[in-house]
Amino acid sequence: MVDARQAAYLHALGVDVYVPRDAAPPAWPLESTVAPAAALATPVIEAAPAVQAAPAPADTAYIDHGWDELRAAVAACQRCELHATRTQTVFGVGNPRARWMFIGEAPGAEEDRQGEPFVGRAGQLLTSMIRALGMRREDVFIANVLKCRPPNNRDPKPAEAASCRAFLERQVALVDPTLVIAVGRIAAQDLLATETPIAKLRGKVHSFGAKGWPLVVTYHPAYLLRSPSEKRKAWQDLVYARQLFARLEREVAGAGRA
Repeated sequence: MVDARQAAYLHALGVDVYVPRDAAPPAWPLESTVAPAAALATPVIEAAPAVQAAPAPADTAYIDHGWDELRAAVAACQRCELHATRTQTVFGVGNPRARWMFIGEAPGAEEDRQGEPFVGRAGQLLTSMIRALGMRREDVFIANVLKCRPPNNRDPKPAEAASCRAFLERQVALVDPTLVIAVGRIAAQDLLATETPIAKLRGKVHSFGAKGWPLVVTYHPAYLLRSPSEKRKAWQDLVYARQLFARLEREVAGAGRA
């Protein structure tokens, strides 16, 4: 049976949970329709061999920047055409020494207004996903590949992503997370320098950046809101990420004792 944390996430995704009639009342609201008992099983994705890391970027302009310097550089950036249409840059939020880092595609209209990534309905769903992992939003670090909103929420152009790459690389280096989560197809393909479909990127350990930070891929919350049938796959991704994170943390602890 799923525990309360898992059930809360499944409910947030809109995935119904079966509860026996004689069970104690749950701590979360149930939907009116229940799923079969098979839905209670915790899904597991087998680990796959690590994928070749994407090439390190040649742009090292910000390699020595601290958080304050980097934030100021992003705010003043005019490296691509997006600076002309933005309301403000969207730097990123969260714990600067987080063990988990979530990276999405680009700010949308609401993010452009508020200056914070993943707000609105998609942001609420991402927050629920983070809570299902046993954390609060402020425990992780959340950023985007792009720091400025593309007009009309169009896909980022390769040149725009390249212009922001050094900012993102430095953010990841400063956070130095145990695990990076690429949120959505565009973010995953940009971070891994691939055109491989997201379905083939899921359930595998990839590496990102000069240090080769472990990275896994899941669907974007906005996509899940449009495609409810894919929500169980996103739950599988989180279970896999949690298992992988625990293993990575054990390896780090073991190396420290050696």
